[in-house]
Amino acid sequence: MVSQEQRRRQLAREKFLRQQQRRTEARRKARVRNSVIASVLGVVVIGSVALYTTGALKSDDKKANAAADTTPSASPTSKAPDPCAKPAAGSVKKLSWKKEPAMAIDTSANYTMKLATTCGDIDIALKTAAAPHTVNSFDFLAGQGYFDHTKCHRLTTDGIFVLQCGDPQGTGMGGPGYTLPDENLKDKSLKGNMYPAGTVAMANTGQKHTGGSQFFLVYKNSPLPPSYTPFGTVSADGMKVLQKIAAAGAQAADPTSGNTAPNATVVINKATVTKS
Repeated sequence: MVSQEQRRRQLAREKFLRQQQRRTEARRKARVRNSVIASVLGVVVIGSVALYTTGALKSDDKKANAAADTTPSASPTSKAPDPCAKPAAGSVKKLSWKKEPAMAIDTSANYTMKLATTCGDIDIALKTAAAPHTVNSFDFLAGQGYFDHTKCHRLTTDGIFVLQCGDPQGTGMGGPGYTLPDENLKDKSLKGNMYPAGTVAMANTGQKHTGGSQFFLVYKNSPLPPSYTPFGTVSADGMKVLQKIAAAGAQAADPTSGNTAPNATVVINKATVTKS
């Protein structure tokens, strides 16, 4: 017969085991969540390094600009008809620079960026005063035709909701050869670790000051730490284009890059930045 003391000890052991199981599960969930946040929106654009799914930095054979962009939590959605047109004739330029372009914009003026895509025009009001280095870089790159004919290589449909563009390689591995300083991380729009729909922000490695040319457009409120320079806001008509792209869903993750490409054929035919 089990004594009261033995029963008490047995119950105490069972309670302890349940607590340990709950703590283990909580740690596992935290690791998964942190892994997702650390791996999303990563891009390295200087030197011969690349950020891979493991989160480790590895050398990338003879690539001047490299990065990998993976989102483990981004699930593919069902295949839908392609809502976009065929890309305009032309090819991506292979351009690279050793350092950030000299400041050439008027930081007191208003600038807008137009992405003429196969799915429709996406107009973006740029935050010139708050993110001058970033806006100056986009003005420079657009003027060089850097973004023309490039694919938007990644659409995330789970956890965070963004369309990522700006890589001439279309793989998440490309960049302009230089990095930009983080800017505007205390923007009033970034409340409660949330990037609201319509935000345009820089991708990076998760490390400070590692933005390059890759950027993401948020089509639905997305929980992210305020670590990605917000430098623009999509117009109402541009949001309709983003919603159309998102509605078409994403492909299964590429086994090499981990990217979940949009089902829609999203190509930037022409990018222009205009002072107004």
